[in-house]
Amino acid sequence: MALSVPGYSPGFRKPPEVVRLRRKRARSRGAAASSPRGLTEPAARRAALVAGLPLRPFPAAGGRGGGSGGGPAAARRNPFARLDNRPRVAAEPPEGPAREQPEAPVPFLDSNQENDLLWEEKFPERTTVTELPQKHFAWKVILQRGLIISTRDENTASAKTSHVSFSEPDTPSSKSTELPVDWSIKTRLLFTSSQPFTWADHLKAQEEAQGLVQHCRATEVTLPKSIQDPKLSTELRCTFQQSLIYWLHPALSWLPLFPRIGADRKMAGKTSPWSNDATLQHVLMSDWSVSFTSLYNLLKTKLCPYFYVCTYQFTVLFRAAGLAGSDLITALISPTTRGLREAMRNEGIEFSLPLIKESGHKKETASGTSLGYGEEQAISDEDEEESFSWLEEMGVQDKIKKPDILSIKLRKEKHEVQMDHRPESVVLVKGINTFTLLNFLINSKSLVATSGPQAGLPPTLLSPVAFRGATMQMLKARSVNVKTQALSGYRDQFSLEITGPIMPHSLHSLTMLLKSSQSGSFSAVLYPHEPTAVFNICLQMDKVLDMEVVHKELTNCGLHPNTLEQLSQIPLLGKSSLRNVVLRDYIYNWRS
Repeated sequence: MALSVPGYSPGFRKPPEVVRLRRKRARSRGAAASSPRGLTEPAARRAALVAGLPLRPFPAAGGRGGGSGGGPAAARRNPFARLDNRPRVAAEPPEGPAREQPEAPVPFLDSNQENDLLWEEKFPERTTVTELPQKHFAWKVILQRGLIISTRDENTASAKTSHVSFSEPDTPSSKSTELPVDWSIKTRLLFTSSQPFTWADHLKAQEEAQGLVQHCRATEVTLPKSIQDPKLSTELRCTFQQSLIYWLHPALSWLPLFPRIGADRKMAGKTSPWSNDATLQHVLMSDWSVSFTSLYNLLKTKLCPYFYVCTYQFTVLFRAAGLAGSDLITALISPTTRGLREAMRNEGIEFSLPLIKESGHKKETASGTSLGYGEEQAISDEDEEESFSWLEEMGVQDKIKKPDILSIKLRKEKHEVQMDHRPESVVLVKGINTFTLLNFLINSKSLVATSGPQAGLPPTLLSPVAFRGATMQMLKARSVNVKTQALSGYRDQFSLEITGPIMPHSLHSLTMLLKSSQSGSFSAVLYPHEPTAVFNICLQMDKVLDMEVVHKELTNCGLHPNTLEQLSQIPLLGKSSLRNVVLRDYIYNWRS
């Protein structure tokens, strides 16, 4: 039935084109029979060789057919060559002096010699991209990361040569002896080095106990610049144990309590006896409120540098005065919704939208002072009234349909609704308003999910220091040794993987430790919890702080002096966070 359909062809070519190809093949065979083997080849093969495509050579006469001499078998076309790469049958007019001379014969080469010739002549530096000056088609050979990718360009009519970099991926964005402060929570760190991480495995009982004591007593340990034999360094192994500790509330070993945003699938099917028990939910929230209040009091007295409140919808970062360049206690909430912001306004919590203000959406008075949301809305209402007053002066106010109150309200709220659940919705609360925020969060019914796997479960509290009701937890560390392919064969590649809620102080402590253990050279890939990346925005500061005074006031916050100095810096990463870190000769290259 298919053959009776007009225009149908069972192959990929139309019949006229198949006949044309067969005629040309017959002519090429006749020419090969009357000339020495290897002096003449089909046009497609010549074009491919000029373009640098490593095609297989034609089989010799003594191949599968077992014949000898220069018979038709010697010129048989390569069955693996593509027919659509042949030039058209129609002859092309000369386009320049170079086409007036006869084309030199192409010598016959075996596959290895052919590839060597292509690499040496066409790509001496392995970085050249060439497009052939063919009118109807051109082959482009791109060398990138050691792979050959062939593409066809039907529209190219002139020869041109460009260069493709054959080096490492994108250049890191900065170089420094220290990393910038990163306030996002990491879920995973992957360190790689040419030196082994065997010292991180199988800590002795005494070393583990010593690391716990060092953390609880906030013992300051300063490691040498380079450790000759890390596996025999007890001080290094104890400090490594100290760097993995964090504090958590609530602590339910069968439930993953971080991250909470988007964790319904991981928690599905887990036992949650409080989901349908109102009394048990009340007990859990009561204990959580005590722990939350304890953390805030530690923060207020500068005995805790910072902590996180992780709910199923948003995350809050509380920072002590003196950190991130602020002289007041600050709280950042991200992401937020219009409903949450409206509820905070109703509770009298004064806050700002830093990214919206930076974008110019927030109005300012003539004196340059920022307006609150209520003042801004009042001015907006006045502008709306004035916009229609000129119609009354002209006497045409009755002929123009004035927008109703609902339309005006929806238009005003359009921008606020659009930024919901986005990084631009981050909210900043400062000073005494953070205490009001504390009470708001404790009493807010939207803080806890009412349905789903997280129903009735209080938010997760994460802190670098102990607080009331907290449980000591450990980040998981695992070292792996693998073989990687190199130019000279195989080489050993060592990696160390850290998983868990990795807070800023842990990241800095681990990098300081690895700087000593790996002799100032390692690479790291960082995986941030995306909703917390916006915590790296630079906030508007009212005054410049004296860092010496700040460090003196936060001496007892439980952080290493070098870590405290880093967390006191003004954030520079904006809405992004560290993604890749490379340390070479004690110099950091990083990319966000």
